Amino acid sequence: MSDNQASDTDSLIVITGAGGFIGGHLVADLWRSGYQRVRAVDIKPVDEWFQVLPEADNRRLDLRARDACVEATRGARDIYNLACDMGGMGFIETHKAECMLSVLINTQMLMAARDAGAERYFFSSSACVYAAHKQTRPDVAPLREEDAYPAMPEDGYGWEKLFSERMCRHFREDFGLDTRIARYHNVYGPHGSYDGGREKAPAAICRKVISAILTGSDTIEIWGDGEQTRSFMFIDDCLFGTQALMASGCHDPINIGSDELVTINRLVDMVEEIAGVRLKRQYNPNAPKGVRGRSSDNTLIRKTLGWGPPTRLRDGMEATYRWIHDRMVRSS
Repeated sequence: MSDNQASDTDSLIVITGAGGFIGGHLVADLWRSGYQRVRAVDIKPVDEWFQVLPEADNRRLDLRARDACVEATRGARDIYNLACDMGGMGFIETHKAECMLSVLINTQMLMAARDAGAERYFFSSSACVYAAHKQTRPDVAPLREEDAYPAMPEDGYGWEKLFSERMCRHFREDFGLDTRIARYHNVYGPHGSYDGGREKAPAAICRKVISAILTGSDTIEIWGDGEQTRSFMFIDDCLFGTQALMASGCHDPINIGSDELVTINRLVDMVEEIAGVRLKRQYNPNAPKGVRGRSSDNTLIRKTLGWGPPTRLRDGMEATYRWIHDRMVRSS
């Protein structure tokens, strides 16, 4: 981080989507780093947030409304906008309109941030902005930032993210709002969804393996044929990359994601190894499965920030599995 940002810990930092997975971790990490004025905002009741920092200024606000965004940004120096309606592929493919309505959040937040005189504004975009025709093979070439154009992103969610990226760019060009844009690639880790329909593949597979153990089942359902490929980034790496990007001078969209590519079958292998079991696999070809392959090209982030996500998937999955296991055992 820059010396200026690192030393100025008494300014107000706003995190939207703070009741969610990444937002909750970011609030806690900023507080641990010495930021004493953190405003945490989410649409959910506070008792439904994944993590709650009592010392923060915790507010329940619907950021689709202009007045709520004005309240959220008042007095802020830096704003991390992570608020959106999203989930894993099962949610994204069946809630396209709801995902696109998140454009209201970023539009209203950008206007409110501009009017509040905020210095820096971070927008959490997604690898779902990348053109579908570049993700049709399991042995996919890692996606470079320029691969988002010509545009043909994930329907619904991806279009909303790509449009909001352009909004950030033009607010910087036209109004001088200092924006940052990260394209997250499949963030996972403890303190996130693992059931209910919004969970992503790492948490869902952990849940399925644990459930099989607890119920005595010998079978696990896998969406698709299991040969689709992804890269998954551990939450600690996401937090470091996000704050390093915010402190940098990089204004263009940048990948923050692991470049360790695995098949879903290999991810299941990994969780079985952690759990010490082997299960029969039941493949569901009709389930949502997304693109055939997706991985992050980290050339730009290494050049710009001198860093790339270092956590091995096996290590991050073990921490995630243990966290989910403890909660499922307690509730069984």
